[in-house]
Amino acid sequence: MTDDVPPLRLPQGKTPRRKTAARAKAAADVAAEAAPVRRDEAPPPPPTGRWGRDVLGEDFEARTFPQPDDDEGPVVTTLIRHRPGRVPLPRRPRFAVLYVHGWADYFIQTELAEFWTERGAVFYAVDLRKSGRSIRPHQTPCFVESLEEYDEDLDLAVDVIRSVHGAAVPILLVAHSQGGLTGALWTTRHPGTFLGIVMNSPFLEMHGSSLARAISHPVVTQVARRQSRWPVPIAAPTFYDRTINEHEDGEWRIEPTWRPVPTHPIRPGWVNAVMSGHKTLGTKLDLDIPILVMTSHRTVIGSRWREEMRTADVVIDVKQVWRRVPDLGRTVTLAKIHDAIHDVLLSPHPVRDQAYEQIDRWFRGYIEPDLPPAPHTSGSR
Repeated sequence: MTDDVPPLRLPQGKTPRRKTAARAKAAADVAAEAAPVRRDEAPPPPPTGRWGRDVLGEDFEARTFPQPDDDEGPVVTTLIRHRPGRVPLPRRPRFAVLYVHGWADYFIQTELAEFWTERGAVFYAVDLRKSGRSIRPHQTPCFVESLEEYDEDLDLAVDVIRSVHGAAVPILLVAHSQGGLTGALWTTRHPGTFLGIVMNSPFLEMHGSSLARAISHPVVTQVARRQSRWPVPIAAPTFYDRTINEHEDGEWRIEPTWRPVPTHPIRPGWVNAVMSGHKTLGTKLDLDIPILVMTSHRTVIGSRWREEMRTADVVIDVKQVWRRVPDLGRTVTLAKIHDAIHDVLLSPHPVRDQAYEQIDRWFRGYIEPDLPPAPHTSGSR
């Protein structure tokens, strides 16, 4: 059985980051004033100390893991795992998959979990601190001042997988958008952890160019030092949400308290954190593991809705991603998925099929040869 996670060595007694309690309260007041209106009560958080049924249904379970407090108070990380049929997970699986979501996002990709389970993996996802299932009322949602703050979340996720399934279990990282950037940077600091990475529309550069970022970054840094949590007064279009939400033009049920429309405010401290990550990427990471990068075949940006936004990335500039792909590592495959949206795996079904074909081809060519033989399964993609 794998219902219980062995005791983990979680960091203790961490000193809260820069801000004093008074400044933290003031920042929390600003965040509360700018927070999107909540339309419903959030689902109850997953249990602490045990796995419980997740909001995604009977085949998924989740668990809350306390982390050291930061300047806003208690912090948690949430892990979700796929447990089809509620049968015990294998102690020694063929391999494990860890999924990391993007900014202002959380794990909902049930098909992705089924895809990897069919190939002999145990599937885990992490809702990072202050995101999705890990948001708490006293927190500024999705806010960090350094992408390295997520190290504790990824450290914990890897520790849990190894504690349950063995220290030698091979782990594949799958990450979306900002999760791709965060995961790649974490991997450079933890070589030998992952046997490969699948990046779904990774956020590898700001709109414009690396030169524009280099010019603007010092200004953003100065603002972040003075007003890190100040909500930037930018009206964020809701076009992307329209393409994925089942109540509009999409296929997916979105929890409005975890992913509101309009989305959580952008803040200078977060922008500075992402720009710093892009700067590090610009020095070339030179990862020595296979990497698959998937994006849409085009970006469509505008202040008014256009029908072509249904079949394009409306969040990041995919051409900038393509330019940065060689900086990731030594063996990188780029797949441009025709008519995909920003989260390629939330695109309409025929487009998702294209994406899964690309993942499967890459997996069979680069990852599977180093794994134990797969158990026989039926109904695979």
